[in-house]
Order: sequence, then C-alpha cells, then structure tokens
Amino acid sequence: MSKGVYDASQIQILEGLEAVRKRPGMYIGSTSSRGLHHLVYEIIDNAVDEALAGRCNSIEVTIHEDDSISVADNGHGIPTGIHPTKGITAVEVVFTILHAGGKFGGEGYKVSGGLHGVGASVVNALSEYLEVTVYQFGKIHKQRFERGKTVTPLEVIGTTEVTGTLVHFKPDGQIFEELVYDYEILSKRIQEMAFLTKGLKINIKDERNKKEQLFHYEGGIKQFVEFLNNEKKILHEKIFYAEGEKNDVNVEMAFQYNESYSETLYGFVNNINTPEGGTHVAGFRNAFTKVMNDYARKNNILKEKDDNLTGDDIKEGLTAIISVKVIDPQFEGQTKQKLGNKEVRLVVDNIFSEYLNYFFEENPVIAKEILEKSILAARARDAARKARDLTRRKTALEGTTLPGKLADCSEKDPAKCEIYLVEGDSAGGSAKNARTRETQAILPLRGKILNIEKVGRLDKVLENDVIKMMISAFGTGVGNDFDIKKLRYHKIIIMTDADVDGAHIRTLLLTFIYRHFKELIDQGYVYIAQPPLFKVKKGKKEHYLYTDKELENLLNEIGRDNIDLQRFKGLGEMDAEQLWETTMDPSRRILIKAQVEDIIATDEIFSILMGEKVESRRRFIEEHAKYAKNIDV
Repeated sequence: MSKGVYDASQIQILEGLEAVRKRPGMYIGSTSSRGLHHLVYEIIDNAVDEALAGRCNSIEVTIHEDDSISVADNGHGIPTGIHPTKGITAVEVVFTILHAGGKFGGEGYKVSGGLHGVGASVVNALSEYLEVTVYQFGKIHKQRFERGKTVTPLEVIGTTEVTGTLVHFKPDGQIFEELVYDYEILSKRIQEMAFLTKGLKINIKDERNKKEQLFHYEGGIKQFVEFLNNEKKILHEKIFYAEGEKNDVNVEMAFQYNESYSETLYGFVNNINTPEGGTHVAGFRNAFTKVMNDYARKNNILKEKDDNLTGDDIKEGLTAIISVKVIDPQFEGQTKQKLGNKEVRLVVDNIFSEYLNYFFEENPVIAKEILEKSILAARARDAARKARDLTRRKTALEGTTLPGKLADCSEKDPAKCEIYLVEGDSAGGSAKNARTRETQAILPLRGKILNIEKVGRLDKVLENDVIKMMISAFGTGVGNDFDIKKLRYHKIIIMTDADVDGAHIRTLLLTFIYRHFKELIDQGYVYIAQPPLFKVKKGKKEHYLYTDKELENLLNEIGRDNIDLQRFKGLGEMDAEQLWETTMDPSRRILIKAQVEDIIATDEIFSILMGEKVESRRRFIEEHAKYAKNIDV
C-alpha cells in the first residue's frame, strides 16, 4: 500500500448546508426514528419561541398522509425584508445559513429553545423539500427549498389579514433510515411543550388515521405535576407553585407529593429538558433541604437528638417541575444536558426558599405530612445502610461478594463482559451450558421478584433474595453506595420466556433497574434478549423465527406441506445448542437496547402497569389489547 501525500489540497471544505447532509448525526443526534422526530421538534421550538416572546398563542402541527409535516403558528412571521449584509431575504437566511436567526443577540428573542439558531436550516438541509409560507403585513409570501438549496425566490402569492408562519417539509429518504412518523411520540413531546408554556394552544392532527388532540394548559407546570401524579396516590391535594424573576432569570416551580417511594423531578431550561440536571436543580434541592430542616426544628418535628434530613430523604414521593428561562444558557457534560450557569443556582435557591417558607406557614398540615414521610424515609435509609453493612461484613467473612448461583465469566474487563439474567433454574442450566465462558455470565433468577412500584423503599428492597443477588452481581452498590465505575458487565441482558409470565417478569426487572439503577439504562448497558417464537423444519433445513410475520413470510415461501412447526413457550424447551444459536450467539442473536426516549411517558407507563391503581391498569390493557401479539395463557 503506497503512502499518499497529505497536503493542503486534501483538506475538504464543506460549504453551507453540505456539512449538515454529510454529518447529520452531529446536528440531530441520529438518522434513525429519533432524528426523524427531532426535525419536528426544531420547527415547533421556533414557533414556541414566538409564544415565549408574547407574539403567538396557537400552533398547529399536521402529519400528512405522505409523512410530510406542517407546523403553523400565528406569530409575527419570519421577517421578509432583505438582510443588510447577506443581500437576500431574511427568510432565505434563516433556512439556508447555519447560526442565523433572531437568537443571537439583538431583540428578536429574549430566550429561545431548540438548536440555538441552527434548527430551521438543519431541517431544511435534511428535507427532500421544504416550503415556508409567511403571513405578514397583509401579504402571503412563499418560498421552496429542496435538500437545502433554494428552488424559488420568496414570492408574494396573495393577500391576508392574519400573521404567522407555516413550514411544510418532507424528510429526505437519502438521509433517514425510516420515514414514518409516530403520532404518540410527537403528541407526548407537544403535550410537554404545552405544559411548559402556559396558555399556549398546540393542536396535533394526523391525516393518516384522523387522530387529533389539542393541548392547552392555563395552569402550566402546575397542571404538569397534576398530570404526572394522576396514576399515583397523592399525599396532599394542594399543589405548590411559585414564579419569580431575578437578574434576568425567570423561574417557575411546582411540586406535589405522592405515596410512592420514587422521585419524579424534571428540570427544563428554555423549555428544553435537562436530564442531567444542573444549577437550577441544585438550587431547588438545596433550598428544599434547608427549609424542611429549619421548619422541622422550629416546630419541634425533628428533636434535638435527631439528625438533619438529607436530600435523599426529601426525594421520596416527590413530583416536581423546575422550569427556568435564561438569556444565555451554558450547558456542561458530554451530552450538553446539564445547565452550568452559576447565577441560576442562587436565583432558584432564593426564590424557592421564600415561597416554600410561605407555603409551609400557610399549610401546616401539608408541611407535617411531607416531613413525616421524609422522616420515615430517613429511618428506612438508616435501616438500608445497616443492611448493606451487614451484607458487607458477611461477605467479607465468607471471602466472596458474588452470589452462589452466579456462573461468572473469566474475563475481567467489564467492556468485554455480559451477564444474562435468566428466568428460572431450568433455563439457567441450559444457558450455563450454552454460554461462552470467557465473556458470558449467567445468573438464574428463581423466586419472587419484588414489584418495586409497590415496595419501593430501599430497606424493603434489600430484604429480597433475588434483588440482593442482582445487586451483588452488578458490583455497583445501590442507593448512596452506587458507583457506575464498579459495574462488572457492560451488557446486562434480561432473558425471559416469550409468554405472558415472561413479559411480566421482564417488566418487574426493568422497573427495578429503572427505579434504582436508571444510570445503567441511560449509559446503554441494559438489553432485552429476543428468544425465537417458532422453529420450522422442512426436510433437513431448520428455521428459527421471532415474529408471526416472519413465520407467515416463510410459510408463503417454502409452502405449508410436510413441515414440522414448533411453538416455543419457554426458554426451558430449548436445549443448550438451540439457546446458543438463537439467543446467545453474538453473531446471530437479537438484542433490544432498553432506552428511555420519553422520560415522562416511561414513568407514566411504569406507574400504570406496576402501581396501585387497578382501574388505570385495566383501562391501559383494554386500550392496548388490540396491539398485543403472541399471547399464551
């Protein structure tokens, strides 16, 4: 192989939107379904910015029959005049030049969400076509682009008495792996936007199936908290709400406690979710802990000998939203999902402390209920600590920290190791015989797996033998001891039967991991194995099939005569060789990564399926029964 000359002539310069088309993942995260839906969010974000600026109160989102998208707002409309330095209309600047828009200084927008000025041009670059219609100053202006390039000039096509912007685009099949929009994914995100912008009406319509919903919340994030607690037993009826502004930082906060053991807290900056928190969340937590302890001491609810409550004690059962509007947000972390502005922490701390003190003084019964729940959580935390200490001492004496049922792998590098959580001893035995001993560990799970949604307090969780085995095998510790750097396997694979019981156990395991080890899901370490549903043998040829559709296609291809069809109801029906071939061989197996695309929807589903409200669970099952496949009773 000859060595080429590396000089200035080999440096490639991507002009304009070519860079976006060349590396779309850098701008929208991926070219899968996630990136496809992100295009819509960017255009909606621009419309919401108009609402935040006080110029818009209604947005219409339409999924057309060909999976193109329209987003219309009744805002001021994108400026149609000639840009002073570019010599083209401002509309064309916004859709064809990166980092152009009303979000970079000036008086266009005080605060804004989205990709900070690159959203409209990125959507244009990644669309087969994009048409923008602007209603402004009595005229209707229209312009068309194709794959980021200008096709027609901005033309006046009529007159109007309204103002606003309509963007109609179709994602480019040359860029995206899939082009079909999911109504549920879009409607959940739109609902979230409506909660965060009180008074704004956002309507979504799907022309493919005639679905339509209007989201409009005059109560804003107060109604958001009410919605999140809808499937839970609440501790107090009245929802705390506060709004204030200081040093150009606008703060909105709302919370309500429920009787569960988990926390549901979402932070938003300029309507954008910050999963990793940041200074706004830190300010909220600090103020909450301080005010709670001060109030408890002042009212003799905490005695002199009692320790102060910690932030972890106060978390239990809390549902809260913190939404801040910041002129120049600075984000930290690899994924840019953590707010770093130091001044925001102090503003949130000051405003929340003041309003929370008032709330407790005016609602002493609620204050007492919250404090009593937090004190119980503190006692449980202490009991959990003692249980962990006892476990550590016991394992130290026994000389091992790993459960006896675990068939561990010999490799010590976690990045090369995987553990199968296998339902039952029978399947566990087959899996142990099938595995690659160097890199695949097997942990058979026999016995009752706790429903964490109902017994979520950590001291109770740690009493369960199955859960203790998993915690021990993972190596990370749990609760305050959790350290992801100590994780022993970078693939945690849930392998259960492909029937109703298997699905129930899988949901129990996912609920446990989501509530107590969510970072493992966030970091992409949790997977679900897909065992086959059918084995078809014709002559000497064998086929393993994973869905009814695969079976139907194969039977149409090979015929239905002289075949041997086997329906697998459990992993235990497969011998070691079959289990390896179909479910454990890295070159052939199918694994589904457990991902949280929509935190709010995920939390709601776990609460419905595994929570206390039987009626909600029955309603969910009835509504989704038509989508169920391969049910064994």
